[in-house]
Amino acid sequence: MWYVLRVEKPDDSVRVAKAMTRSLPTPPTKPRPKTESAFAANWVKQLGNIQFLIVSIGTIVFFTLFLVTGNTMAISVRERTSELAVVKAIGFSDRAVLFFVLAESLAIALIGGVIGLLSALLLIPVLAKALSGLLPNLILSPTMLASGLLVALLVGLGQRATSGLGAMHMARCECPQEV
Repeated sequence: MWYVLRVEKPDDSVRVAKAMTRSLPTPPTKPRPKTESAFAANWVKQLGNIQFLIVSIGTIVFFTLFLVTGNTMAISVRERTSELAVVKAIGFSDRAVLFFVLAESLAIALIGGVIGLLSALLLIPVLAKALSGLLPNLILSPTMLASGLLVALLVGLGQRATSGLGAMHMARCECPQEV
């Protein structure tokens, strides 16, 4: 159980807390006056090490998305083997095929990253208002936005690089041999 008191001047908080403690009847447990920020910090501590939980869950989600993205990219290239073979047959080099596959992947990753980051920009203020001080402030800095975009591009590039190398090889295998 707790009481919430608002004071006009923050400097009066200590004086009001002491007066409140003296005026209350002696309960089985001693009243402990706290500021709102100390109360919120104490409440968050009760939930455990939130930073560790967030980092752990984020890492697991990132790893899972990395695997799913890689699988999707590999299937995409595998299904388009004949198209890539035609591109090779009309004279495009292995590097050009790899560039096409990587460019497509980076475009998809960039679009997905921008949509995700714009969603975060729109939803974080709504979430912060809904929590109304129960958790520390949620901030999405320009550095975090740049990092998110970089991670999206690295995932797109990293996952498609292996698929693109496989596409070069598959396209080479599909082309008819000259006699």
